Amino acid sequence: MKRNTRNIFSGNLLNESNPPEFGWKQEKLLLAVKAMNNIEKVILSVAKCQPQWKYLLKSVDARVDKTLGVLRPQALADHRALLASLGWPPALLMSETEIGKNLGLPNPLVLMQGDKRERYSQSFLALCALQHLQFQREARQLDLLGHKREHNLGLWAIDELVSPIAARVEHHFSKWADQPKFMFALVYKITRDFIVGVDDVLQPLIDKARLVGCSAKEAWVSAMVKMLSGYLAKRILSALAERYTEKNAKSEVIASWLHLVDLIVAFDNQMQSLVSLGTPLFVGESSRFEEIPGGISALSIFCDRPDWLRIWAKIELKDAQKILKLELEDDRAWLIDTKRGAEFHTEREPEQFLLSTREDHKAPPIAETVIKITWAMIQRCKTLPNILLRAQFIRLSAAIFLWKFFKVLLQHCKEAEFTAGHVEDDVLMTVSISIDAARYCEFILREWSEDVNFLEMKMAEDDSNILIRNDKDDHGWFFGEHIKSLIELQTDWLMDIMANLLCQFNTLSLEHVQNREQWGREDFGLNIVWGATDFIVSADFVEALDVLRSQLHILQACLNSKDFLDLWRSVADGLDQFIFGSIIMSDTRFSGQGVNQFGSDMRALFLIFQSFSARPEAFFPCIRDSLKLLEMRKEDVKHLQAYLSNNEKRIGCLRLYGILHISPDQTEKILRNRKHCRLYYPAMFQEENHGYNFIGWVQRNCYPCIDGRINPPPPPAPPNTNGSANSAPVEIPIKTPQETKQAMHSPQEPPAIADS
Repeated sequence: MKRNTRNIFSGNLLNESNPPEFGWKQEKLLLAVKAMNNIEKVILSVAKCQPQWKYLLKSVDARVDKTLGVLRPQALADHRALLASLGWPPALLMSETEIGKNLGLPNPLVLMQGDKRERYSQSFLALCALQHLQFQREARQLDLLGHKREHNLGLWAIDELVSPIAARVEHHFSKWADQPKFMFALVYKITRDFIVGVDDVLQPLIDKARLVGCSAKEAWVSAMVKMLSGYLAKRILSALAERYTEKNAKSEVIASWLHLVDLIVAFDNQMQSLVSLGTPLFVGESSRFEEIPGGISALSIFCDRPDWLRIWAKIELKDAQKILKLELEDDRAWLIDTKRGAEFHTEREPEQFLLSTREDHKAPPIAETVIKITWAMIQRCKTLPNILLRAQFIRLSAAIFLWKFFKVLLQHCKEAEFTAGHVEDDVLMTVSISIDAARYCEFILREWSEDVNFLEMKMAEDDSNILIRNDKDDHGWFFGEHIKSLIELQTDWLMDIMANLLCQFNTLSLEHVQNREQWGREDFGLNIVWGATDFIVSADFVEALDVLRSQLHILQACLNSKDFLDLWRSVADGLDQFIFGSIIMSDTRFSGQGVNQFGSDMRALFLIFQSFSARPEAFFPCIRDSLKLLEMRKEDVKHLQAYLSNNEKRIGCLRLYGILHISPDQTEKILRNRKHCRLYYPAMFQEENHGYNFIGWVQRNCYPCIDGRINPPPPPAPPNTNGSANSAPVEIPIKTPQETKQAMHSPQEPPAIADS
């Protein structure tokens, strides 16, 4: 083989006066390649069957490598000479006359005819065969080491087309160092003008060489991109990286670096459009990060220089923080549309709790701005060929930027401090808006983490044993730690809101709760206020109810529907436990009038939550069960106490009476605290013959009513004898507090109803 190799290349293969000799020498080259292919098959078989002969195999490999070391350089040199004889490369810039005629660059490959076309085809096929042999040998050697060879789009024959072009364009590039956009424009124009000819002429030759998976268009575009990225790495980025360490020039370097990356991203998209020209894509394929093959990206310059990648990430992060700072200075950054959530219907459609947009989450504009900035950083690295480097860039830029914004959210909450026992409306709005922003960011990050591209990056990080701070419950999400932090922020501040609302309710109702003797009285005197419904509320309980109602409606308008649903249910549960423990289970004795008044107060409490639920009492299970026991007839009380004496059936007995949330011991205690007296309807009775409600006198301007109105509504007038029951009511004059008290104890008070 060594002797034949010398004979093949001893003469001039491009001697046009002797075409038969050219063909004969190309045939000899193919025979040499075929012989080495046979040797490769034998080596592969022996390596599998007789691995102990590794030293013999190394000796054979060394002799084959020596032969290839002679064949390849000579074959490439002869191919270059052939291209030069064909007039390659053509003129890269057109004259003014050609520009006026709108003519494209002439393509010598398309203009080849006859013997020239035949000789080029033979040389192209010989290079393809030689490259295929080299690929097989490298794949075998890497397989023995347990490594996999990365897919390479390049073809030696097409690289030889680009090599003389690179020598010519470098002269133009040197003049455009301060305006790199012209470099990208020139490379794109050359690639576009020749891609059709390359595909038409070379793709049939690739198919004839049986190179499976090779594309002439991809190889051509990849070679042109590598040419440009090589120049950028050598002349442009290396200079910027050196100047980045200089403090005086840092701002200028940052601007130039960002501008260059913008040009690279736009250029990669243009080159991908050339590759995809005439190739149908599946639906959704364009959204994949892997849309652009590994070799078709000028960002590949960062694959060999991780230090440049870190500089790029720092620059992107600083630029994003600068934009965020400017956005935060805008007074509208935290504004939301409170009218959107001003109405709450008890029969809401389930779709209203499926939040997707920023408006659905009631998040402020700053949250959407942060998401857009983050996504822009992620998109700028999507053509980075190496998936691990892509993940590293996102960790160093977008992920850190999100942590910075989360600190802003936390600080925004801390600036709105809660006062013990008193909750300001502005504080509620500020904290609610921050919670909405956190909820919206969590929703977006969950969507991103479920995308196949982020799943692949997370798997690549796990496979490479990169230490990323993760939790066992992060579901394998790329942004798992960020999502966990946002959930904690929402939970902590929702609990803070709930705790302060309950603390404020306790403060405002403290006098009412501590006055245990009032529930045992038969006469409540002036300690009642008429509300918007047909029952009377204790005067010292109205303020707590009114403040709670007002602030719940503020939260409803500012907080997203999911968090508000959890919040008001938690508040209801807290009030249920508070009232049950501080009033009912505090050895309070209830008279008949006290039971009626307690029931009226609790129904007023239920009324506040009726805007959020059709059955608000269901969220006060302990109070509801207590009212059932307090309002139970005397015969039922005796039966229940008898059943409770049987320890085996205590729980089942309570269920028969609809008592589901109070223990048997608590039930016995409540029943013991019932006074054996008659129950009265407090200051009102039903006139069965005439069908109207008569309300006893109440004091004007005593306390604000539950619905926020200062003056109580006038009681309906009794029906007149000359008209129908629908006649206009006659307003009853409001008496003084002394007259009101006398009227309540006058002989005309409503008849007593026995506790039977």
